[in-house]
Amino acid sequence: MFAVLKTGGKQYKVQAGDVLRVEKLAAAAGDKVQFNEILMVGATVGTPTVSGAGVQAEVIDQIKGEKVIHFVKRRRKHSSKRTKGHRQQLTLIRVTDILEKGADKSGVKAAIGAGSVSGGVAAAPAKKAAPKKAAPKTAEKAEAAAAADDLTAITGVGPAAAKKLADAGITTFAQLAAVDVDSFDAVKVKPEWVEQAKTLA
Repeated sequence: MFAVLKTGGKQYKVQAGDVLRVEKLAAAAGDKVQFNEILMVGATVGTPTVSGAGVQAEVIDQIKGEKVIHFVKRRRKHSSKRTKGHRQQLTLIRVTDILEKGADKSGVKAAIGAGSVSGGVAAAPAKKAAPKKAAPKTAEKAEAAAAADDLTAITGVGPAAAKKLADAGITTFAQLAAVDVDSFDAVKVKPEWVEQAKTLA
């Protein structure tokens, strides 16, 4: 009996005992995996997949494909060329069994591409860690915003300039009024801003 399975964006016609190379799977050597996207089993054609069918396989090793050279040479541009080498990461598997029915109850873990697993694992901790660190920063920003003056009230100071001043530690009219224009290097401060800040402070 043969089956047509889909994995890594490719389709493979397999029989029990076949050894093939597929796009990298999230599994170690010796693990048993099951492919659930089966397009055809024997004479049964899926619509688009065959319900309850599966192909079980054993992972032999994680390997790399042959090196592919990508060479670019541009015409009429002397010494303009680029060479890149690439070796695709693959998984070597041996097909052990083809199931026409009951694959969903076999208990064998599904074959998942390594790219989708790494993306999911990396995203999860970031979401959990963010709320813990965000709470103190939010409180500090709220306190700073309450104590700060609206520097955009000064003629010539827009939102962008106000943000630069805030990054430099100047958030009130009194702080801006105390700035020495000649010696202050963090942000470009105009003398008329300092005069207006003195009046407003």
